[in-house]
Amino acid sequence: MSEPRPPLPPFTEDTARRKVQLAEDAWNTRDPEGVALAYTEDSEWRNRDVFLKGRDEIVAFLTAKWQRELGYRLRKELWAHTGNRIAVRFEYEYHDATGQWFRAYGNENWEFDDNGLMRKRYASINDLPVTAAELRIADPAG
Repeated sequence: MSEPRPPLPPFTEDTARRKVQLAEDAWNTRDPEGVALAYTEDSEWRNRDVFLKGRDEIVAFLTAKWQRELGYRLRKELWAHTGNRIAVRFEYEYHDATGQWFRAYGNENWEFDDNGLMRKRYASINDLPVTAAELRIADPAG
């Protein structure tokens, strides 16, 4: 059995907002191993057209992601919550190896176990090329 990872479901407005902020903070570390600890051992993901299962696949996916998506910075916003589920709107910015910046927009649906670990994450994401002058989140030096 895993250690509880508060806040725990059922979520209130305040605890759902706190859970979203904790996720944003964790992802902005760009630490795949640390981020993966927020998910159950058998967590199921859909990220764009990629389907993952379990922490090992999550770590591998995030490692590759942050090797490609340089200068990554993310913002998340609570969209809705009920019981053990949270819906999130997000955007993040990054640049590729050529220096082209992008802003990615998306929505995530999250489902948590009783210990507050995410057991399901479904993400739909679209990317838009932007110039460094158009950045709202990322540090152009990053």
